[in-house]
Amino acid sequence: MLSRQALLRSVRAAASQRALATQTRSFASPAASNAKVQPPVALFGLDGTYATALYTAAVKTSSLEPTAKALSSLGSLVEKDAKLITILDAPTLSIADRSAIIAELEKATGAAGQTVKSFLTTLAENNRLSLLPGICSKFNELMSASRGEVELTVTSAQPLDGKTLSRLETAVAKSAYVGQGKKLKVTNTINPDIIGGLVVEIGDRTIDLSVSSKIAKMNKLLQDTL
Repeated sequence: MLSRQALLRSVRAAASQRALATQTRSFASPAASNAKVQPPVALFGLDGTYATALYTAAVKTSSLEPTAKALSSLGSLVEKDAKLITILDAPTLSIADRSAIIAELEKATGAAGQTVKSFLTTLAENNRLSLLPGICSKFNELMSASRGEVELTVTSAQPLDGKTLSRLETAVAKSAYVGQGKKLKVTNTINPDIIGGLVVEIGDRTIDLSVSSKIAKMNKLLQDTL
């Protein structure tokens, strides 16, 4: 038999799930289509749940591209402004504070459109504005998947020129790592710690061709031998 505490926990968990479902459904406008939307990839975590709900609402209201543009701007904004993240994380924000934050976010990013406004309002009403960075990131994952994009991240010790990146993109595009009809989305990140060479990440695959990796393998070989 369930103890009283275990029963209370079960009731609270069920109530929390119902509340979240109600919150995320509220993103869509009353005129939205009732057709079922299948997200291109499954996301996890609370931020993933909100990102998926927003994606679904945007598809139903035919506002996917404007919503993606707004979320990209919001993501860039919170990434660059450490003070804003601190404000969003504050647990004591009043209703007036949240309304002011939403107004400023809309103004700073040009986040026009009822879907995005409803989304921000829902986050504020449920004190979930702190999830915004994660939601923006995961919404970008959904958009990349829906566009048939495959992430190609090339890490180097120094910035690579356009010609080198183009040659890498051409080589990888012909490999078995990229499915037919997919598009590569190339990003060059800098990490001086790798010393030289490259670390190539394609989707969930990593090819480590860095000098630091070779040195680490050589050191291990010497240790095992000696």
